[in-house]
Amino acid sequence: MSEEAGPITIALESPEQADVLVLFRASDTYHQALYPDESNYLLDPAELAIDNARFIVARRAGVAVGCGAVVVQGDGSAELKRMWVGPETRGTGLGRRLLNELEAIARAESCSVIRLETGIHQPEAKSLYETAGFRRCPPFADYSEDPLSIFMEKQLG
Repeated sequence: MSEEAGPITIALESPEQADVLVLFRASDTYHQALYPDESNYLLDPAELAIDNARFIVARRAGVAVGCGAVVVQGDGSAELKRMWVGPETRGTGLGRRLLNELEAIARAESCSVIRLETGIHQPEAKSLYETAGFRRCPPFADYSEDPLSIFMEKQLG
């Protein structure tokens, strides 16, 4: 989709909206095709509607085309969750815009590090995170070693 369809806006919103749930279903379907259930660490919308989660939605002409969240931990860190860009906006730089916005939110929440888990079958995601300065790290929080997972973190200056 080109900018002729209108500019993309990004804002904090609720993850429990009907058009956002469509993004979640697309993301779930995609991940379920790549990984077994035990290697999918997807939070459902209700888990992203809690006080320590900040959820953003990218919209073009009012339609949700991407999303993502940071969950602020009590230890000065944040975890990136549920970042998703719909197929119609891939390759437009929207993933980078969402990531930059989520990092800014984590900084504003006084987080010094942001972490994430992604899968080995997602080279585009891995490339995005690496070029944004994320580096591999050991499993964190409640995660265990998983041969299908890549754990990454970035220090926020």
